[in-house]
Amino acid sequence: MDKSKSYINSYLGGVLLGLLLLATFYINGRGLGASGAIKDSVAATVNQLAPEHAKESKYIGKLLSDGEKPLNSWLVFEVLGILAGSFISGALAGRLKWKTEHSPKISIRTRILFAGMGGVLFGIGSQLARGCTSGAALSGSAALGLSGFITMLCIFGSAYMFAWFFRKLWI
Repeated sequence: MDKSKSYINSYLGGVLLGLLLLATFYINGRGLGASGAIKDSVAATVNQLAPEHAKESKYIGKLLSDGEKPLNSWLVFEVLGILAGSFISGALAGRLKWKTEHSPKISIRTRILFAGMGGVLFGIGSQLARGCTSGAALSGSAALGLSGFITMLCIFGSAYMFAWFFRKLWI
């Protein structure tokens, strides 16, 4: 493998992620999370397209009630920074190309279909859990919360179980 296209050592990446979590707790008083950015973006979009409906909605109205604009949330800027940083990292490492990773046994269409279904299920799950995996598992366990460790076990346990059913898509 070309050295310029190699990834960061996973142990070093884990340590850096831990230091980033520590810094966000220190600076913001809370950990990382991404689902709040999507929630704020949806609230702002609905407010732009149908302001009366947004105000009448219990869910969206609550996000708009404090007088601040939802897109001014630091979570929105976090997600935008992740997207920009990913793009820059891929460009600098020579890995920036338009392609779909998939097993030779499945089509690109099947890969995109299953990835989309996984994304929808993740979105539903993050709303039911009142947060995403980075907020619940990473930040929760970094704060030594029992719920963070339970969430992490459930995430990896369910991934291990479902991998058995879907392994033919990847092998």
